[in-house]
Amino acid sequence: MLAQKEKVHKLEERHEELSLLLEMAEEEDDQATFQEVQQGIQQLRRQVRAAELERLLSGKHDAANAIVTIHSGAGGTEAQDWADMLLRMYLRWCERRGFSVKMLDLMPGEEAGTKSATFLVSGPFAYGYLKTEAGVHRLVRISPFDASGRRHTSFASVFVAPELDENIEVEVDEKDLRVDTYRASGAGGQHVNKTSSAVRITHLPTGIVVQCQNERSQHKNRAIAMKILKARLYELEERKREQEKQKLHEEKKEIGFGSQIRSYVLHPYQMVKDHRTGMEVGNVNDVLDGNIDRFIEVSLQQSLAEGHNRDAGLAGQKE
Repeated sequence: MLAQKEKVHKLEERHEELSLLLEMAEEEDDQATFQEVQQGIQQLRRQVRAAELERLLSGKHDAANAIVTIHSGAGGTEAQDWADMLLRMYLRWCERRGFSVKMLDLMPGEEAGTKSATFLVSGPFAYGYLKTEAGVHRLVRISPFDASGRRHTSFASVFVAPELDENIEVEVDEKDLRVDTYRASGAGGQHVNKTSSAVRITHLPTGIVVQCQNERSQHKNRAIAMKILKARLYELEERKREQEKQKLHEEKKEIGFGSQIRSYVLHPYQMVKDHRTGMEVGNVNDVLDGNIDRFIEVSLQQSLAEGHNRDAGLAGQKE
């Protein structure tokens, strides 16, 4: 809370500085200062917008880093290409925000695209922003891999979990795990490709599968895979609790990783539609280039409003 107050105070100070500069520019008819003020106002608007977004991020782990996993759906090369497009979209978004990215696991497709990718996003409120992207993403387009030029629909799923603080314990019984080792399939030199250093861990009770092949050491890959698994299990438990709250409030809306959240249509018209908020954008290429803040912001606002309504409903039930 203190950090937020300090941020607001700094924004107010910057606003006062620009106001004084504007008065000086008007008195002296100084075009250079006018231009400086104009640039400062644009920057201040961006900072205020960012501060407004952060105000919406009040969840337990919203300030944490995020572990993001993308899986291509059924459909072979077409679906894998779509997963690769989504991966690029999120990497571009991270670049726009100045967030750092560490690739934890990347499994390329046989011919093109990406079968699956897991990466760590480090930056202020990375999880708070990206948690809104969890779900199934749908692409409709004329396939570049279809010689007949037919329209295809492809799906890819996105999972987002917070990077857990070391103080948070997630119990995992070794008896519930199936650990497989295999040779890494991507680039990495002779050592990576000729030894079974890659690790895949299946959590039998939930069916969650995680893997890591980017490190040369099997031990390191296993440690990273376990970190991803614990984060996924923790997020799954949090979502179960959220579902219980929804049931108590008698809301029928389906939540969870399996729900389709957004459609990206490239043919016969161009549009991106978020099915949760109803928001539509016509410039698909701009969205696929990482400009997804508008979807994130509206989704956060809707979640905040739903949370307030649910809490009010629960309070009414208790009375």
